[in-house]
Amino acid sequence: MKAKDQFSGSLGFVVAAAGSAVGLGNIWGFPYEVGQGGGALFVLVYLFFCFTLCLPVMLVEIAIGRKSGSNPVHAFKVLGFPKWRFIGFLGLLSGVVILSYYNVIAGWAFGYIFEMVRGNFQITQSFDEYTADYVRIGLYGLLFMSVTSFFVSRGIAKGIERVAKVLMPVLILMIIGVAAYALTLEDAMAGLQFYLLPKFSSLEGKVIYNAMGQAFFSLSLGMGALITYGSYVRSTDNLLKSASLITLADVGIALLAGLMIFPLIGHMSGGTMEGVSRGPELIFVTIPAIFGTIGGGTGQFVGTAFFLLLCFAALTSTISLLEVPVSYVTQATKLKREKATWLVAFVVFLVGIPSLLSQGASDYFGEFIQYMGAEQATNFMDFMLNLANDTFLPLGGCLMVCFAVFVWKKRHLDEELSKGYPGYHGSFYQRYLHFSMTYVIPVLLGILCIYTVLSTFFGL
Repeated sequence: MKAKDQFSGSLGFVVAAAGSAVGLGNIWGFPYEVGQGGGALFVLVYLFFCFTLCLPVMLVEIAIGRKSGSNPVHAFKVLGFPKWRFIGFLGLLSGVVILSYYNVIAGWAFGYIFEMVRGNFQITQSFDEYTADYVRIGLYGLLFMSVTSFFVSRGIAKGIERVAKVLMPVLILMIIGVAAYALTLEDAMAGLQFYLLPKFSSLEGKVIYNAMGQAFFSLSLGMGALITYGSYVRSTDNLLKSASLITLADVGIALLAGLMIFPLIGHMSGGTMEGVSRGPELIFVTIPAIFGTIGGGTGQFVGTAFFLLLCFAALTSTISLLEVPVSYVTQATKLKREKATWLVAFVVFLVGIPSLLSQGASDYFGEFIQYMGAEQATNFMDFMLNLANDTFLPLGGCLMVCFAVFVWKKRHLDEELSKGYPGYHGSFYQRYLHFSMTYVIPVLLGILCIYTVLSTFFGL
């Protein structure tokens, strides 16, 4: 069933899909992983995987979506392979789970806007108490989910595309503005040096593994979002060009985020880069504390702008995450988009309540499961993150590539990719895609999945 609502053109699709990819993974996750990976070397490995591994997977997802004109679950049935719908269900489940806890984190950021506006930098000293206040954070999350639902309920061209065309340029300008200010601070150059000058002696297997996982997640692969967005793309659009632009936009914003974050950390640490890999505390404790040292109204202004851009980045992702189950429900039940959107959003919010409670409000969800070989229990939110983000996404991507190459066959994929790109057949891109999708990507993603399961859940 071909989607009636479509993007107005290739630019609208690129901006919306780039917005889907750009999110907390770029502003928060990327700098955190760079810190853990030793700096600039991680950046180089991450860039390598974005273009050699993730770009082909992105093309497969978009091509399946455009050819079928359907949601991730029904797409495989439309293509004539109903038994492979489980891949779509896996993507659908991944998206719902990720959105459920992603919305909680977005609620944290949303609440910080109000704290920065009134100059309450002391919030950094009580971050654990802040996240444990489930009523307060729950209301912030509910407001954020409501804003997401409003834009999704308006459809593709009038809702998702229109808001992406506004938010993405504003987001980029805000990042550049905060980055420019950060570079004026004392010891900012130490952070810049850590970020841009690689030390090849620090290359190890964990850096490669983390860079591969970060690249895969940051581009919204494996969760059905790009199949869904692909179903709204016109048949005349050049998918290779669009996918390349989406990847460049996502990578570019991640790199800009690093230019913003690391000079700030260099300033805060006095050039030692201490605390560069502190996870959530990096964004919600370390960075706001820096704004508090600026003094006057400047700290309040910069702090407010920072968390506003964090919310903008989160919103572009939550919109795409919500669109996936909404697309499925509207086609499976014939519910109107508006009703389906608010119904799905309500269910997702309920699914996120255990993640909300796991941050200090509930001992049960706070110590939800203890992995084999682990010294401490893992809370519910981190368990969902390990399951959906770290395991399901690369598994879904691996299965999608295997389906495209060995079941749907490369000739059908080529036929779809050649639309809007007459010179595709016989080109270097065709030969590279065939080789990488047949011999490289399934192996790498398979290894990533196996390694994640064994190391995370079994301590091996």
